[in-house]
Amino acid sequence: MPTFAYKARNGGGNLIEGTLEGGASSAVADALLGQGLTPVEIRETKSRAAKTSSGWKAPVFRQKVGHIDLLLFSRQIHTLLKAGVPIMRALSGLQDAAINPEMKRVIGEVRESLESGRELSQALARHPRVFSPFYLSMVRVGEATGLLEEIFYRLFEHLEFERYMREQVKSALRYPMFVVLAMAVAIVVVNIFVIPAFAKVFAGFGAELPFMTRLLLGFSNFMVEYWPIMLAAVSGAVLAFRAWVGTAAGRYAWDRISLSIPIAGKILHKAALSRFSRSFSLGMRSGVPVMQALSNSAHTVDNSYVQRCVEGMRENVERGESLLRAAISAGIFTPVVLQMVAVGEESGAVDDMMNEIGDMYRQEVEYELKTLGQQIEPILIVLLGIMVLILALGIFLPMWDLGKVALKR
Repeated sequence: MPTFAYKARNGGGNLIEGTLEGGASSAVADALLGQGLTPVEIRETKSRAAKTSSGWKAPVFRQKVGHIDLLLFSRQIHTLLKAGVPIMRALSGLQDAAINPEMKRVIGEVRESLESGRELSQALARHPRVFSPFYLSMVRVGEATGLLEEIFYRLFEHLEFERYMREQVKSALRYPMFVVLAMAVAIVVVNIFVIPAFAKVFAGFGAELPFMTRLLLGFSNFMVEYWPIMLAAVSGAVLAFRAWVGTAAGRYAWDRISLSIPIAGKILHKAALSRFSRSFSLGMRSGVPVMQALSNSAHTVDNSYVQRCVEGMRENVERGESLLRAAISAGIFTPVVLQMVAVGEESGAVDDMMNEIGDMYRQEVEYELKTLGQQIEPILIVLLGIMVLILALGIFLPMWDLGKVALKR
């Protein structure tokens, strides 16, 4: 029987790691749920041979359930439940209409779990890679309050907001990335093809070349002779960086460093706080306890450093501190936000204030993204100007000196 490594959270939101034996990941998820734990990640510790029999696909070749699949699932099930369609019939219709084969399979397994007597939240928890702890917590609240269709609509709004933020970031970075890539290609082409051609001309001068020209020739010769080593070094650096970021310590360090990057850092910071504020407000409005709402919203920020700060807030609140003091101790909120949190605590409308904070950060992120091209453009122009200046000085200075010698003769 294979062994599975799992990460789960208990009722207090604490992360627990361990291993269990089971026939499949779903069986391990059931065992964890029976112990009062919510699965976060379940993975097999020993790889098994992939089966290739008809009707079954190895997990490696399965199409993943994307963000848009989950978004559509939340919206459609809200519409069906609001129209009075029973949950089993609603899931059956969604399974038939699903385009993604993996999503179709997941919905089918959820239906089977419901038919065996499990609650919807337990059925969804059998698929921790598809449904996040935040998603599962919200579904549990919907089951407890009888407002499941409203919860699914709020989850749809939350997922739509996440999708909008990602699309805005991609759109804003498309032009700068294209310019940087074009500059990199130009540097490679110039050093491999253009400068070596001029080197033959300079060799016939029989005179000492300027420093800038010698620098360009040396760098060009290095690229021509050692380009396999450079390519391997760059590839190795990329792989090493990805492996480092893949570790918990590396991810935390990089996420903290990324918040200090000029221009991009403040956008990432505001986007993470916007996600936290909106998800925390959504949890509070849905009746989730403060401790659980903080724990769940920490998983939505998409930044390990901010996530740890939010978890620190939860620990401080658990020790009896007010939400305001916990937010001050976190050190990630601006004075304006802290003032709004204080007003929310005094008025008993923390959920409304956190929602306003989320909207405020969202508007700031939208403005920053719209002006991102204008902020990066001067930097790109300066870099392009420096590159052209170096090439011009390195290539044309020897010709200029040669011209002056010819005029004197």
